[in-house]
Amino acid sequence: MDRKTLDRRDVLKATAAAGAVGLTAGAHAAGLPAYDPNAKFELIVSEVELRKNTAGRMLMARIYQPKGPGPFPTVLDLHGGAWNRKDRFAEEPMDRALAASGLLVVAVDMTIAPEAPYPACVLDANWSVRWLKANAAKWNGDGSKIGVYGSSSGGHVAELLALRPHDQRYGSLPLANAPGVDASVAWVAMRSPVSNTFARYQNAERRKNEGMIKNNKVFFSPWETIHESNPQEILERKEKVALPPLLIMQGALDDNVLPEMQEKFANTYKAAGGSCDYRLFENSVHEWVAEPGPQTDKAREVAKEFIARQLKA
Repeated sequence: MDRKTLDRRDVLKATAAAGAVGLTAGAHAAGLPAYDPNAKFELIVSEVELRKNTAGRMLMARIYQPKGPGPFPTVLDLHGGAWNRKDRFAEEPMDRALAASGLLVVAVDMTIAPEAPYPACVLDANWSVRWLKANAAKWNGDGSKIGVYGSSSGGHVAELLALRPHDQRYGSLPLANAPGVDASVAWVAMRSPVSNTFARYQNAERRKNEGMIKNNKVFFSPWETIHESNPQEILERKEKVALPPLLIMQGALDDNVLPEMQEKFANTYKAAGGSCDYRLFENSVHEWVAEPGPQTDKAREVAKEFIARQLKA
């Protein structure tokens, strides 16, 4: 079957299960079942429309719902793509792996830079956190607190969400029927996040990576925003920020986001008073989790173990 056929089938399954979801969510609200990272669940996969962005494109959410009583801890996935490409399908193997362990995982589209530059995608992510808090119960998820998984440029967006949950610019998109919901997140797990935007741009210049240079210039417009939105510089400026626990998974062979940039950010985050679990994956490039292999398996296990620790805290 092609993807569209599978998606239609998944949507029908989700619709049929909706009545049961409404019953079980209320039954378990008083005491959430413990998350076991070694558990195995079958999944219901469905899609819903979120909202149209300023370019007129309908942003979608892809929902990976475990079959079971729940309610399940909830994770928002923010895709990478150098701010200029990709969508909710980008991290599907990781999303499925996390969801199959007993997590409601929701991957969302974000505005890409050719449609609108920074901070448009961060507004999308902030809105998505609030939307998911308000709606997770529809898919048997616990919306009381939301964790985030972000990859590459999606990790950059995730770090901005984590550091600036109450930024009025980021929260300027209204959420109908839930105006009081905030965008704070409980934890953030990331693969190869762009934690230092300017250092990454300088690396692209050294490597004469014209595509990456262009991606930066399209996204950071005006150019000064490459510093205003730089997580490393935000901490160095000692802005008043939130510091939820972070997991950073970094490939040792990554020539896109260099390990030394990532380690510096992790140390700066800890010096600011935050918790940052920094893991270096040997023999791994920037997008190593896109291919099957022992380091991909390890990344999935590390992410699940980190989430389990946060849920017990």
